Amino acid sequence: MSDLIRTPFYDIHARLGAKLIDFGGYEMPVQYSGIKKEHHAVRNSAGVFDVSHMGEIYFTGPHALQAVQHITVNDASRLVPGKAQYSAMCYEDGGIVDDLLVYMLDEETYLLVVNASNKEKDLDWMLTNNPHKAIIEDRSDETCLLAVQGPESIRLLQPLTDTDLSAVKFYTFTIGKLAGFEDVIISATGYTGEKGFELYFDKTKADPEAVWKAIFESGEENGIEVLPAGLGARDTLRLEMGFPLYGNDITKDTHTLEAGLGWITKFEKGDFIGSQALLKIKETGIKRRLVGLMTDNRRDIPRKDYPILDDNGNKIGHVTSGTQSVTEVKGIGMGYVDIAFKEPGTSVFIEIRGNAAPFTVTKPPFVKKK
Repeated sequence: MSDLIRTPFYDIHARLGAKLIDFGGYEMPVQYSGIKKEHHAVRNSAGVFDVSHMGEIYFTGPHALQAVQHITVNDASRLVPGKAQYSAMCYEDGGIVDDLLVYMLDEETYLLVVNASNKEKDLDWMLTNNPHKAIIEDRSDETCLLAVQGPESIRLLQPLTDTDLSAVKFYTFTIGKLAGFEDVIISATGYTGEKGFELYFDKTKADPEAVWKAIFESGEENGIEVLPAGLGARDTLRLEMGFPLYGNDITKDTHTLEAGLGWITKFEKGDFIGSQALLKIKETGIKRRLVGLMTDNRRDIPRKDYPILDDNGNKIGHVTSGTQSVTEVKGIGMGYVDIAFKEPGTSVFIEIRGNAAPFTVTKPPFVKKK
């Protein structure tokens, strides 16, 4: 895997004996001590993910807001400095280019965080669709990103910063000092369903290994179990919450309305790329819907592309993501079904190894929060 890109934390992953895989062209840890162990650490205490493979693209200048509004479906004009929002970019036909986060740093500066596997495609899309002539700059290569997730995350990180972390509410952020380094973006926009923080910092201004070491030393000093966690646990954690993953649950062949993302699709803000196609779809009605699926049988584990059937054996959809819930120890998944089967409580079947396994359409999250 020598031709793959390595994050600044690669040497740490290697020393810890992480299992490394090719993910979006990056050599990334899929697990260290085991997916289940890392998953439970995040649900019950704290876990640290290296997600430096994500893309960080800045929009700056007097027309930055207009440029962001043009390419994203959510209403960025509602943001104020220190606020973030979940959004998406669409093609003209309504298909999803990517889902992303939008951070407002100041009146003329917005940070868009995109999926690693879509980074080059997204940047090209942004540069091509920039009639407002915003300054668009990709700072992914110099940006480190650690996600510290879990109910003990505040107690773990508070000794490392003067920022009152309890004041950093969901989808807000601040810029402060952490582990002795300045200008760290401390954000609460996690992907696990737990309290946590994303730490963005410039690797030329802060020592990545020193930041990592400080977090784990804080765990030791404060009696907090904290484990390094890989992409495997990140996937099982997000699926328990019903968070969509690009490439599985949302793609260029899906649109926000059928994917359950109508809540971020703000037609009232005015025209944006894909808005006309989405308005037509809204008027005529969607034909299928992304839903959650669950069974009490721990052995029936849905997987991507498994057929979803009605009680007569007719195919009514397909699974987009599936696993055995680590927390609940039962089969869970997400998938598209014909619109008549979208209501929670509806009984359906998933074809697993030639057998029709009974599942129930279930509104995520799939785990009961403590």
